[in-house]
Amino acid sequence: MQALKELYKIGIGPSSSHTIGPERIAKFVQEKYPDCTFKVTLYGSLCFTGKGHGTDKVLKKVLGENTEIIFDKSVGINDLPHPNTLDVFVFKKGEQINRVRAYSIGGGSIKIDGVEFVEPESVYKYSKFTDIKNYVNENGIRLCDYVYQTEPNVKEFLKEIWAVMKACVESGLKKSGVLPGGLNVAKKAKYIFESTDIFVRDSLLRNKLTCAYALAVAEENADNGTIVTAPTCGAAGVLPAVLYYAYKNEHVSEELIIDALATAGLIGNVVKTNASISGAECGCQAEIGTACSMAAAGIGEIYSLSVDQIECAAEVAMEHNLGLTCDPVLGLVQVPCIERNTMAAMRAFDSFCVAYYLAPMRKISFDVIVKTMYETGKDLNHKYLETARGGIAKNYKLNQKD
Repeated sequence: MQALKELYKIGIGPSSSHTIGPERIAKFVQEKYPDCTFKVTLYGSLCFTGKGHGTDKVLKKVLGENTEIIFDKSVGINDLPHPNTLDVFVFKKGEQINRVRAYSIGGGSIKIDGVEFVEPESVYKYSKFTDIKNYVNENGIRLCDYVYQTEPNVKEFLKEIWAVMKACVESGLKKSGVLPGGLNVAKKAKYIFESTDIFVRDSLLRNKLTCAYALAVAEENADNGTIVTAPTCGAAGVLPAVLYYAYKNEHVSEELIIDALATAGLIGNVVKTNASISGAECGCQAEIGTACSMAAAGIGEIYSLSVDQIECAAEVAMEHNLGLTCDPVLGLVQVPCIERNTMAAMRAFDSFCVAYYLAPMRKISFDVIVKTMYETGKDLNHKYLETARGGIAKNYKLNQKD
């Protein structure tokens, strides 16, 4: 598995696969071919949702406003090496001198044909959760300690990640208005956060605040704000919401928040390494499902659950997101994406509670559920893999009332 800096990335929304990844590809090409002009052809999910996600805008920003962007719908997704495939055609004095084929593989990570150094090397000895669990149990350490052993300087990086997450929540809570893109989706985080509390039970108040925090980040992401991929832009609101609640409302120390980020990152890394965190490859279960597992594990770390309990929390969180489709209306990361962040944040707390009691009686390991999620994603009809051609994206009528 790679270092956590390859999972947690600070970037501009709304999509790690459709903005951060293509931006990295464009910068690579521009540096390799200075004083050249370019034409880019987008395929698969990049083609069907690229305009809504702003792929064309970020490519032109890097490669030049005169760069021609072609959305090629003639190639089937099943005929592509990866659902997020693009070709960059390089021109010198009007003549094509090369073609660079590249892939945005999820979470802002990329691969480029013929370039071995793009993806950083693995730094973790173990990549299956069962092996990690055996190691930490044999050595009497916690999951976050395994991260610190493997990445001795990672705490400073995680402090920066937490600072951006915290700032994102606080920024989103202050804003109102309508999100760009044509759906006229109102920003709701500020409204919910400032609404009069009618709840008398602590759990309901927690849900209200967690929803507000998740909305704040997801709305910042949809409005091209600065967020942290956790593990992606589209699912960026889940982990910050539960951590901010613990920090702000349960008065958990920032030292414990950093431990939670380490453990959550380890869970996300297991999914990224053994399956996928790309909505275009495996549906929203790969994004929101992974984020929910990360958040549930993070809560477990904060409240000192055992390794078995943390595994159970992460497994339950993923299991009950299995089959979740990626069907963004108009290709925007707004409907149903924003609300899914709130639901996953609340489900993370529920998974934590279930695991606290039922971990000794569980039957399914985290490794099994990760494998199942990946197989499920591969079996999903391509319409439900971030193409905006199925599900809610197909059935929603622009003039209907929300």
